[in-house]
Amino acid sequence: MTGLSDEELNVWHSIHAVLLLLPTALDRQLQRDSNISYLEYYVLAGLSELPERTGRLSDLAVLTNAELSRISHLIARLEKRGLVRRQPDPADGRYTNAVLTDPGWELVKAAAPGHTDAVRHLIFGGLDETARRALGQSMDRIVAALTRSGTDLPWPKSPHGDT
Repeated sequence: MTGLSDEELNVWHSIHAVLLLLPTALDRQLQRDSNISYLEYYVLAGLSELPERTGRLSDLAVLTNAELSRISHLIARLEKRGLVRRQPDPADGRYTNAVLTDPGWELVKAAAPGHTDAVRHLIFGGLDETARRALGQSMDRIVAALTRSGTDLPWPKSPHGDT
């Protein structure tokens, strides 16, 4: 990539490798331990954090960075498994909500510890407290630059420090 220094290029290659490898590693862990995909987990976990465990499909698409049609198909598969149900949005009937069912909630709770362990091992395992703090602050700065460029997060910013 022209224009980047050798150091910048090395860091960029590392970031790119993380973007490629991390979702695959997390997907493998979730499939192996809980029989759900990375995307399924994030949809279910996202719903679990919303009031009444209910969210619009369009918002879930933004949360997971997936096309609305992909989320709609995924919700249909989760619905067949009894993990979610669909219902019209009472605030605006043009939208469809997904509601996390009790079995879906139980699956999220059962999958969360293994997923947390995988994240802790893959991301934080080789970092001491200073490095973790620096990583959080660096990621916050990158997120701030991205949001200034017009790319917004679908959830509130987490406070790791100044951005």
